[in-house]
Amino acid sequence: MHQENNINLTILIPVYNEENFLIKLFDELKIYFDNSKIEVIIIDDGSTDESTKILEEFKDSNSYKFNFKLIRLDINSGKGKALQTGLKNSTGEYILFQDADLELDTKDSHEMYQMIQLNKEIKCIFGSRYLSGKLKKNNYFFNSLIGKINSLIFNIFFSQSLSDVHCGLKILHRSVVNKLKLSVNDFGIEIDLASQIVRNNFFIYEYGVSYYARTKAQGKKITWIDGFKSFYYLIKARYFDNSSSTNLSIFYSSLYMAYAGSYFGMGLGNTLFIIAFFILGSILGIHFKILSSSIIFFSIYVGSFFGKGQGTVLSVIVFFTIGIYLARYSKNFFLNSRFNNFF
Repeated sequence: MHQENNINLTILIPVYNEENFLIKLFDELKIYFDNSKIEVIIIDDGSTDESTKILEEFKDSNSYKFNFKLIRLDINSGKGKALQTGLKNSTGEYILFQDADLELDTKDSHEMYQMIQLNKEIKCIFGSRYLSGKLKKNNYFFNSLIGKINSLIFNIFFSQSLSDVHCGLKILHRSVVNKLKLSVNDFGIEIDLASQIVRNNFFIYEYGVSYYARTKAQGKKITWIDGFKSFYYLIKARYFDNSSSTNLSIFYSSLYMAYAGSYFGMGLGNTLFIIAFFILGSILGIHFKILSSSIIFFSIYVGSFFGKGQGTVLSVIVFFTIGIYLARYSKNFFLNSRFNNFF
C-alpha cells in the first residue's frame, strides 16, 4: 500500500461519464507523474456510463507508483462540488487541477508543475489557451468569444490582466488553497477560485497550453449557456461576496460618480452619462474604501467650481484624475496600518 506522507503534489481530476478518455488519461499520468510523492485523486461525479468500472479496475491494477484515491459521489453534483470534495481529501504541497477529457495536454501539466517547483515565489499558475504558441483545435467560436469576454470583465472587476480565467488547468501552492472557501458547484468554480485568489492578494501567473476541443459527440459538456451563467458568477463574486465595508464603499462611490456624470451631456445623453458613471463608481468602490473614496469625491466637487460649460466638464475630469492619484497614495500609505479598512 502507498504511504500518504511527504506528498509533494496532489492532482485533482473530476470525472463524469468520461469512459472514452480514461485509459489514455491513465497512460499519460503514468508517463508524467508516476512518482511515490505524487497523489492522484479522482472524483467520480455520479457517472452513469462505464467510467466507474474503468476507475475501479485501474485502482485495483496496482500498475502505478503514485498514491491513488478514488472518491465516488452518488449523484452528479457538478465540477465545482467535485473539486471541493477533492480538496478536502488532498495532502500535497501543491494542488494541480486537471480535467479528464484530455482537451488540455498532460505534458503541459507536468511543465507547470516543474515551473512552480523551481520558483518558490510563484504560488499560483493558470493555464491559458490563448497565450500559447502550441497546438490548438477549436471550432466553437461562441464558447471562445464568451470566455474571452468573461476574462475581460474579470480583469476590469478585479484589476487583473488574465487572458483565460476559465482554463481548467491550474496549479496552486497549499498556502493558497488554505485561504479558499469555495462554494460554487458547477463550472462557475473557475470564477469563484480566481476571485478568491485575487482577494487574498496572491499573484496569478499564466502559462500557455495546448488545447484540443472535443465535440459534443465526443462528450463535451460545457456550452455557451454555461458561459452566460458565468456573467452571474462574475457579478456575484464582485458585488455580493464582499465585506460590509466594501459594499458600503460601492454604494457610496456609485452615488458620487453619478453626481459627477450629471456634468456631462444634455437630455438623454446626460442620463446615459449618469448611468455610465454610476457603473464606474461601483468599480471604484471595489478598490477604494470610504476615506480614500471621499478624496475622489472631494476632488470632483472642487473641480465643479472651475470653468463654465465645457470648461467645467474639463475641470471635473482633471480633478477626478488628481483625486484618483491621491486616493491611491493614501490607500498605499495606510495599507499596513489599523486604518486600512477605511482606505
